[in-house]
Amino acid sequence: MSGTRVHFEVFVRKIAGAPWTLNLATEDRATALETARDLMAEGRVAAVKVTKEVFDEESREFNSVVIQKLGAADTAAKSTPREEPQPLCVTPQDLYTVHARERIGRLLEGWLDRNNATPFELLHRPDLVEKLEASGTDLQHAIQKIAVPEAHARAMSVHELIRAFHALIERAVERLLKDQKKGLLPDVDREGFAVAAERLAAHPERGYLLGAGVAASIAPAATWSGKVTRLMDLADAAPARGPGRNAALDVIQQPLSEILETKSGMTDVTGRGRDLGATLAAMTRLAAFEAVERLILVEKSVQKVMPELSPLALRLAKWLSGEQFKETRAAIGRRILRELTGPRRLCPGDAEREIDVLRALAMSLTAAAGNLLPLEDVQAAFAARSRMLVTGDFVEAYLGQERTSFEEVEALIWLTENIIGAANKRQAAGWVKAVVNSLKFEKELTDGHESPGERLSKLAGLSRAVARCGLVTEDYQPIQEKLGVIGGEVEGRARLSQSLAAANAPLIQRLTLLLKLAAGESAPQGPAAARARSEALKLFKLDATRAELAASPTQMAQVRELIQAAGMAA
Repeated sequence: MSGTRVHFEVFVRKIAGAPWTLNLATEDRATALETARDLMAEGRVAAVKVTKEVFDEESREFNSVVIQKLGAADTAAKSTPREEPQPLCVTPQDLYTVHARERIGRLLEGWLDRNNATPFELLHRPDLVEKLEASGTDLQHAIQKIAVPEAHARAMSVHELIRAFHALIERAVERLLKDQKKGLLPDVDREGFAVAAERLAAHPERGYLLGAGVAASIAPAATWSGKVTRLMDLADAAPARGPGRNAALDVIQQPLSEILETKSGMTDVTGRGRDLGATLAAMTRLAAFEAVERLILVEKSVQKVMPELSPLALRLAKWLSGEQFKETRAAIGRRILRELTGPRRLCPGDAEREIDVLRALAMSLTAAAGNLLPLEDVQAAFAARSRMLVTGDFVEAYLGQERTSFEEVEALIWLTENIIGAANKRQAAGWVKAVVNSLKFEKELTDGHESPGERLSKLAGLSRAVARCGLVTEDYQPIQEKLGVIGGEVEGRARLSQSLAAANAPLIQRLTLLLKLAAGESAPQGPAAARARSEALKLFKLDATRAELAASPTQMAQVRELIQAAGMAA
């Protein structure tokens, strides 16, 4: 498509009948479609649509085509008043707000990435501003991308908005260049960051002026990790206390958050060559350092999953543990949740490790909830990720081809234990039922090479495990009943209870073994446990048994506990 440029825009309606507002503009079609699906899945909007915008260099106009529509896109809500669009930026100072920087980052994503810069740096560095102006089409393209949807939302002409945006940009650029010419922008490397922060702490434009000093200080760094290192050096050099310290750290937090919210920035800090699961684990350890460190001491499963942090990441983690960089910590947390609710596999090609990683992440983020993210947001994200773990594709990859039926049931129970959400639990229970009810599983347990006692013990273990993995009674009882039926078949063929009752062994030993079968410790509840209970009752009624128990209080206490567990107590 020579002479044209293409990007994709995501528009949302927060309520039915409300005007479309721009949520995202990107050159990546997959990102736009994925964002639209995520917005609808999270229930944050009533409708969403994705448009393909083709900019013709000759006519200087966009041609728009809707490629996806989700939700109540065409439903009008006559009784609902139109939602007012957010106010436009009208002064240069408006461009420095969090929301404005966020939008600048989306609109100029490609240019900023090519120049290894953040929106914060663009707004505070005269050299970057001049470079963007010289690029020509990049700035014009960004203005077009924002003007078209804003014009629709505000019932204004596109050209009117383009003129307004151009005027605003010219004023902002003129202000920055004029301040540089007058020598108002501080050189924090020469003056000293602490001195500059103290000097500007009471200035009404302290954020803008200190920001220019910070942006100039990190500009020479060629990598994201280099920029973060310089920001950490500045944080170490900040005033020890007072308004100057607050002003200094507030400014440092802005570019730091922008770097860590980008994929390339976070990867550069935490390490390359990792899959998504390892990356999220590193991000969690970085943002919730103290909570994860405490958890590692008591949970080997978390210790196994959490990667070691690089010296830079460890240095940053200690800063993030405090209150000064609360917003940066929250920005990392939001990115973790976005990835968890996204479609990418955590550990492609290793489903078993994926469950281990998800379990460790769930424990870590729950332990850090409140300090890092709201608990309800964490739960919602893991419920969304859990849906991916009970799909046919994942379960098939997880079970593989080498497991026995018994091992498949064990694996599925472990999967069930590590997911959340009632619907997901129910789906997982369906997979367990399917294997337990299969002829292959029944033949494996009834005709196996192991002794009847070993097979009954394995069935009893499954029966207990399925009851404690978070399923509702209606889902796990049928599984237990089937395990009990199979256990009855195993015990019946071997006549195990009768053999134990008549064995050439001490009475108390025989009684104890039968009571363990009857109590569900070494056999599943069902026919096998019932027959063991009957034989144990016969033994217990013998005068010799009672006399032997009376002579040994310790054995009497042990037998009494088993009798109660077996439901034989009067």
